[in-house]
Amino acid sequence: MGVSVDEFLKMLKRLPEVEQSDGGNWVSLKVRGKGFGYLWEKTRTVGLKATIEEQIALVAERPEVFEVQFTTGRFGWVVVHLDKIDPEELFELVTEAWLLTAPKQLADAHEIGP
Repeated sequence: MGVSVDEFLKMLKRLPEVEQSDGGNWVSLKVRGKGFGYLWEKTRTVGLKATIEEQIALVAERPEVFEVQFTTGRFGWVVVHLDKIDPEELFELVTEAWLLTAPKQLADAHEIGP
């Protein structure tokens, strides 16, 4: 169990048009200029966009893996500890964050699979 930073970065290549930019202490993840995630290599954590309902459920189920980052509007961002999550679940969460952010036409045009 657990995902390395390199494995996480490789995982992002499976999603269309992911842009990475260095924010100093973090890497910002965007699709068509809109953010859906962050990577903090130093702490081996990732922040991902989610629905507020999913944020609450993830943190309640496994607080050792997930923590609340912040909420904004109808979204609840979640911090994910890379060393405590399996790759399939992480890719599912990254894909959901990407889908919540990508323009509908882009999301519809690309079939995201395992």
